[in-house]
Amino acid sequence: MNHFGDLLTARISDLSNPSVIGLDPRLKQIPEFIKDEALNEFGETFEAAAAAILMFNKGIIDAIYDIVPAVKPQIAFYECFGHEGVKAYQETVAYAKEKGMIVIGDAKRNDIGTTATAYAEAHIGMVDLFGEMAPVFDADSVTVTPYLGTDGIKPFTKVCAEQGKGIFVLVRTSNPSADEIQGQIVEDHLMDEHVASLVEGWGRELIGDSGFSSVGAVVGATYPEEAHILRNLMPNQIFLVPGYGAQGGGAEDTKPCFHSNGTGAIVNSSRGVIFAYEINKQPGEAYADAAREAAINMKKDLGKLF
Repeated sequence: MNHFGDLLTARISDLSNPSVIGLDPRLKQIPEFIKDEALNEFGETFEAAAAAILMFNKGIIDAIYDIVPAVKPQIAFYECFGHEGVKAYQETVAYAKEKGMIVIGDAKRNDIGTTATAYAEAHIGMVDLFGEMAPVFDADSVTVTPYLGTDGIKPFTKVCAEQGKGIFVLVRTSNPSADEIQGQIVEDHLMDEHVASLVEGWGRELIGDSGFSSVGAVVGATYPEEAHILRNLMPNQIFLVPGYGAQGGGAEDTKPCFHSNGTGAIVNSSRGVIFAYEINKQPGEAYADAAREAAINMKKDLGKLF
């Protein structure tokens, strides 16, 4: 049986690169030559939008799969184009896995009871398809929200245990208004610290040979002092770290999310890599090469930490 925490830790080690690239395709920013090809085939339709997104994603994946351990497609950028967009998400997940990449589905799902079970089965598990079990999106892991408590987490951890998948629970997000909830004081500590204690408990039975659990935590780079506290509260959790790059966080801001030996975290960059060609004012045809260069620079930047 595979174990997500072990697989991700091994892949990071193999490539000496604790980074993940967010596949957040904005149609307006996809190079014109890709959109023109999709429009010529499908016209001005949702199918054309989905085709352009998939073509763009494949170019990014082809450019980075040998240097970056994981990708993180944010499903909202696909769902906004309806069922065609969701199909592009599914095909993106499959293509990245074919290339040997680990896929973190950024869906931030949760509910209770059978609804949470349905989310878990769809995103990281399998569904009963007329008596036969079949995968749907089949990501290696998925982001989940903790607001509903243990009832909303158990269906996901059950799939993790049975099928070697993983989850990342939102603990301290990187957005400016996070303090409205996560930074509120509960008794003598912050809300995110209370959630961290829950996450540690949820993942205790899913710790692998690497020492890390398949239940990880989302901890943003934009709150480094709080990240240090959360690291101590969750020693066996892999941190998924947003906020690097376009959101204002630098490599040094991510350091508290790691253990002193440089393990235990994977840092996300989305726009700064996939749209690097725009940042560098390069032609659209160079988008994949620009993404690879940006990914290499990110690897070097993070590599200076330890």
